[in-house]
Amino acid sequence: MSANAPELRDPAWSRRVGIALAAVVIAWPLLVASEFRPWVLVGSDSGHAAMRFVASFFPPAASTEFLRMLARETWITVAIATSGLTLAFVLALPLTLVATSTMSISALGRNRMPAAPFAVRQAARWTSVLLRSIPELVFALLFVRVVGLGPTSGVLAIGLAYGGMLAKVFAEIIESTDRSTSHLLLANGASRLQAFLYGVLPQAASELVSYLVYRWECAIRASVIMGFVGAGGLGQRMDESMKMFNGGETATMLIVFVLLVFIADLVSAFLRRRLA
Repeated sequence: MSANAPELRDPAWSRRVGIALAAVVIAWPLLVASEFRPWVLVGSDSGHAAMRFVASFFPPAASTEFLRMLARETWITVAIATSGLTLAFVLALPLTLVATSTMSISALGRNRMPAAPFAVRQAARWTSVLLRSIPELVFALLFVRVVGLGPTSGVLAIGLAYGGMLAKVFAEIIESTDRSTSHLLLANGASRLQAFLYGVLPQAASELVSYLVYRWECAIRASVIMGFVGAGGLGQRMDESMKMFNGGETATMLIVFVLLVFIADLVSAFLRRRLA
């Protein structure tokens, strides 16, 4: 090789190999602790059981009575997800407005926020932490015992759990926007809501709507999962079909579930284009 030939050796290969080895060292005890053994899926007993289960999916159920029931349960699932997300948004909006320093009136022109507003902000942040730290499935189990079986449990579970998630992400999105406009509005006597509507929302609308629609898609999935604990909708019917080993009905429900997520993705893309 001539003296002017380019260097073909990757100068960062040793660092990358070191990072890969460190990742393996860290991941290995985690895999052992989680008892992750994917090879059991291809074992003789498990493999035969899996093949029989998948074979029972064909043909998918398509009787008129079943499709009518499926349409009703699909509508209930969408209603649970949408109502729950609406409740979550109602909870998240005031938490977001209080928790973000971008929307802080008391911090204007000060190096340090006074104790009372600081305590209120911390209370809002810890409330969102509390809400999102409890999985929606756990909330559903609690509400099923309080209000009984049915969609109400699912709506309340999604509303509380997703309220904390929306508050956290909305606050992060707002914190990343240019503060000059909102601070100018606040300094001239505008309220938090006015500063949000006219100073922050024009900058962050696309990201906020995109994340909100994504959470709606997640809420649809969550409502199906919560149906397995009695919160109604597709999940409850799927649980019944699986317990009866009715693969055809299960397959049809899975197809409808995929279509719901696909439609949610189309809605998200449409709204992002409109807000771009």
